[in-house]
Amino acid sequence: MTVRLEIDGDRWRTHLRRVALTNPGLVPVAKGNGYGFGLASLARRAEWLGVDTIAVGTYTEIPEVIDRFSGDVLVLTPWTPGQAIPEDSKVARRLIHTIAHPGDAQALRDIHPRIRYVLEMATSMRRHGMTAAELRSEHHLQDGVTLHLPLVGDNLSEARELLAHHRGTAYVSHLSGADVLELERDDLRIRPRVGTKLWLGDLAAFKVSATVLEVHEVSRGDEFGYRRRHAPRPGRLLVVSGGTAHGIGLEAPAGDTSLKTRAKTAIKGTLEATGWHRSPFIWDGEPLRFAEPPHMQASLLWLPMGARVPDRGDRLDLRIRYTTTTFDETVIV
Repeated sequence: MTVRLEIDGDRWRTHLRRVALTNPGLVPVAKGNGYGFGLASLARRAEWLGVDTIAVGTYTEIPEVIDRFSGDVLVLTPWTPGQAIPEDSKVARRLIHTIAHPGDAQALRDIHPRIRYVLEMATSMRRHGMTAAELRSEHHLQDGVTLHLPLVGDNLSEARELLAHHRGTAYVSHLSGADVLELERDDLRIRPRVGTKLWLGDLAAFKVSATVLEVHEVSRGDEFGYRRRHAPRPGRLLVVSGGTAHGIGLEAPAGDTSLKTRAKTAIKGTLEATGWHRSPFIWDGEPLRFAEPPHMQASLLWLPMGARVPDRGDRLDLRIRYTTTTFDETVIV
């Protein structure tokens, strides 16, 4: 019994083609857990789309994509002196490294004089990158520059300012197709790097579900779980597939800091302080609550009296973050 991802293949493929057509020069991003699909699967999809370059997050992700995609592979995490790089010449000539500090380009060229790389420009993200002055000190520019822009804000204006004096190719994140057309010049080619908008841009194409493994009726005061908790009232306990090994119950900090979001967080925190943690499992359109913290591969849920009772083998819907979830099974229907 599994945590399963079902994909409407026709709908997903239609979406992927649409994004590719509206983003000329597209560089798909395949990193981390592959947005829930796996890196190998995304590499094959990129090959199917016919793009000539794919981006990975780190050097350790290269083996997952290199044999499933025939084009170039851009490594987004900047190379630092001492970082091992693939020695196989067939792999090495397909890699485009990222340089984010003055002097690192020379250190990389010392490994091989014709090694390929891009220079990362510092943006308002303030994560990696060189200032304009530092970029001017790097004369051996082989494959262009790269910019990582924020998710929100006036990215077009920032990119226009940063690229005003650049000639050649620029790999840029978080720009719309219209932004790219606005930026491009006869002497400047924009290569949009796209991850979430490409792979997860049509969530209606996906259905995530988990299996009901056991149903137990309990009376008030009955013990259950690892910590011998007591049922607060009559109800039912559902044992379902999906736990921390799948990413269930793991949360990232909220990105939205608005007053409304903070109020919701406060309410949620009050409920969790009493032991009633909302789970991502959905039954009859309603989210269920964890009866206790999720286990490694299963979760224990509370089903109140009066609710329709599922049978063993029934499936619950799951609302999850794809980038933090591991599926037991992926089915294209």
